[in-house]
Amino acid sequence: MASPSLIPAGDFRSSYAVDTTIFPTKTSRNAAILGVALICFAPQLLSEYWLSQLIMIGIYGIAALGLNILVGFTGQISIGHAAFFLFGAFTSAYISNNYPIPVFFSIPIAGVVTAIVGLIFGLPAARLKGLYLVIATLAAQYILLDFFSRADWFSGGSVPATAKSFSIFNYTLRGDRQYFYVVLAYVVASYLLVTNLMRSRDGRALVAVRDHYLSAEIMGINLTKYRTLSFGLAAFFAGIAGALYAHNQLVVSNEGFGIERSILFLAMVIIGGTGSIMGTLMGTAFVVLLPEAMEWISMELKGGVIDKALALNNNLTFLREIAIGLVIIAFLVFEPDGLAHRWRQIKTYWKLYPFSH
Repeated sequence: MASPSLIPAGDFRSSYAVDTTIFPTKTSRNAAILGVALICFAPQLLSEYWLSQLIMIGIYGIAALGLNILVGFTGQISIGHAAFFLFGAFTSAYISNNYPIPVFFSIPIAGVVTAIVGLIFGLPAARLKGLYLVIATLAAQYILLDFFSRADWFSGGSVPATAKSFSIFNYTLRGDRQYFYVVLAYVVASYLLVTNLMRSRDGRALVAVRDHYLSAEIMGINLTKYRTLSFGLAAFFAGIAGALYAHNQLVVSNEGFGIERSILFLAMVIIGGTGSIMGTLMGTAFVVLLPEAMEWISMELKGGVIDKALALNNNLTFLREIAIGLVIIAFLVFEPDGLAHRWRQIKTYWKLYPFSH
């Protein structure tokens, strides 16, 4: 009598390498590759408006990824991330405008310079925690913003600085349909880089500092080193994103990059899921598209029954910001673990269906 075939049940991982693999299954790997391949057709299929939205999701997604290293993986806090984003934008514009360096090279250089600035601010902040750390990062935000307003040679001062179009070896990419592929390449490279970083010894050290810093210190982990390193990494990705933003907009100004933009970056991380790389991109898409959705809803309701009942006199669009804040608060109350956690629950449900209990 032939022995019955053995059907594996459960999720068995027999080695550390299997446990830390980027793609747990071939299906997930193929789905990721297929998703990137399909999104490459976006410039041919989408309008200019939606293409610009995808570009902004990619740029902000890189900045939020850096902040997630600091907040989600290391357990630090920062409300000065927008200042490093803007520093990267000004740095790349300054390098490409004043030196014979193509934009292709000025973007990573801007990331490195911003990382150095992040390390400088991270040195004193690495020894602080809680409310004191929040105040320290807030000070960094205002110090850099004051520098931007006074350094005419660097940022233009009160006059917005100009940035060149993306170029490499005398070939210039113009328009969103070409620049989209530049942003996509940086998004894929950044997310793969951080994913592999978290699988390394340094990545595990960052997580150990977050989970229990006293135990991490007893195990020989240098807390100051890794806390400072997390600030440098966060600033690096913020600088890369800022440089991409500058060469997309072609004009850089410190207007709109105050503390409210830093809080917006923090909202992207929290909504997507702290400590989740995939959730970072999901949270960024949510925060970027939410105002657009609220704008569409307000325009649909404008002049309607609700508008008249509240006697807003066609001013319903001014409630858009209030609605956005309420949606974010409600999301944090009812889904505190973020979109990534919800996505994992959905996958688990269908993986075990119909025995999903």
